[in-house]
Amino acid sequence: MTDTATAPHVTPEEKSMEDIVALCKRRGFVYPASDIYGGINGFWDYGPLGTALKNNIRDWWWKQTVECPPIGPDGEPLSVVGLDSAIIQNPKTWEASGHVGGFNDPMVDCTETKKRYRADHVEVLIVEGRGMWAFMENQPDTIAKKLKKAKIAIDDGERKLLTELDVAVYPNIIGPDTDKPGTLTEPRQFNLMFETFVGAIRNDDAKAYLRPETAQGIFLNYKNVVDTMRVKVPFGIAQVGKSFRNEVTPRNFIFRSREFEQMELEWFCAPEDSPKWYDFWKHERMNWWKSLGVTDDNLRFRDHDDDELAHYSRMCVDVEYKYPFSAPSFGELEGVAHRGCFDLTQHQEHSGTKMEYFDQANPDKDKQRYIPNVIEPASGLTRGVLVLLCEAYTPDESRAAKVFMKFKPKFAPIKAGIFPLVNKEGMPEIAHKLYLDLRQKHTVQMDAKQSIGKRYARMDEAGTPFCFTIDGETANDQAVTVRHRDTQAQERVPLDKVTAFLDEQLAD
Repeated sequence: MTDTATAPHVTPEEKSMEDIVALCKRRGFVYPASDIYGGINGFWDYGPLGTALKNNIRDWWWKQTVECPPIGPDGEPLSVVGLDSAIIQNPKTWEASGHVGGFNDPMVDCTETKKRYRADHVEVLIVEGRGMWAFMENQPDTIAKKLKKAKIAIDDGERKLLTELDVAVYPNIIGPDTDKPGTLTEPRQFNLMFETFVGAIRNDDAKAYLRPETAQGIFLNYKNVVDTMRVKVPFGIAQVGKSFRNEVTPRNFIFRSREFEQMELEWFCAPEDSPKWYDFWKHERMNWWKSLGVTDDNLRFRDHDDDELAHYSRMCVDVEYKYPFSAPSFGELEGVAHRGCFDLTQHQEHSGTKMEYFDQANPDKDKQRYIPNVIEPASGLTRGVLVLLCEAYTPDESRAAKVFMKFKPKFAPIKAGIFPLVNKEGMPEIAHKLYLDLRQKHTVQMDAKQSIGKRYARMDEAGTPFCFTIDGETANDQAVTVRHRDTQAQERVPLDKVTAFLDEQLAD
């Protein structure tokens, strides 16, 4: 049969983060870390389905970045190699990179609640002559009760970031979690790096840091890669790994956490070619996110203003996504930065190791030796998980589960469910054989418990795109019924064609 029905379309504004978070725990996508002890703020554990989803995103990024990198402007595949650097590096790394002296965020405390907030993540509603109310960025609903009590609507005033206001007006601001004005302190700087100690003695000489980004491990190994891998500029070094930032206000589920995974590429190129490569990677990364099944309308570019550029950055653009908690606005998903030659130059000066590249083929003798410029597409793997969870979440009252996860089939944690209609008449045996065959190539799950409707509901919430049911006719016609997740349409597929059917459906 031809499946012409369509699944419901739900906009981010129509989705509830509370419902998404509840489903994530209920179905084993994401759990609060240390849950049995009440959790720990800013840390999350990825359950069986969340781990599978994260690995699928990671593997696709690695495939498309390292194993089968994009075709460059000259029509030839790019040169990219992989790396896995240590989480703890020599502390001088972070002095050279500027993280020890400059990796700070403005922090404000509430003297009433003892809570701490990043000042640049706090918005203030200013109603002339009536008052000033603070709330976390893009979360005005959290002060709805306060405004109702004051008989004020969110649209009655002007919204500004706390950092845009003079500290002289702080005594008039009601904090995000209190009813009293004047409880917020003046902003002060707060370094985001986690400190640790290497060895048995805990003193300043033994102090080290958990890396706040994976990029510096790539820069430290730039010369090793050039010397051992026969790469030539332009080329890239890619890495996937964990980073740690002691965020003042971790929030919005796994959007901003203290432990997270990154997928970063450092693209080394000649200085005069850097504008070309910046534009190339900007559009390449947007297309990659679309390849995951993310809707075009939920993605956009946002160029950084001069006053928000990092100290090392010449220009930067964010790929942004319309999250349910930010809609109708957008939030950061990935940054593509032109880092110039800052990092390699800093490490050359601090380590004494030459980071120059010698381009023997360059006919201009004056340009044969140079420190490469770097274009950096840097995305959060765990933030990518959040995007696909938000994108896939689809309420649907026509279903037993009232919701299904509309993952693009190739990225779904479970590709197919295999169900014997009843546990007799040879059906379990046929289902088991099909399961053993399919598991050689695809992540599938056999489920023989409860009614077929409840099994479909479980698979809908897991985002499983196809379910194969072995029924009373299978032994006679050697066919199974496949149910399509998005439309709930069903069709009959020959038993010996199921593998080919699934291969075809998962190919795109």
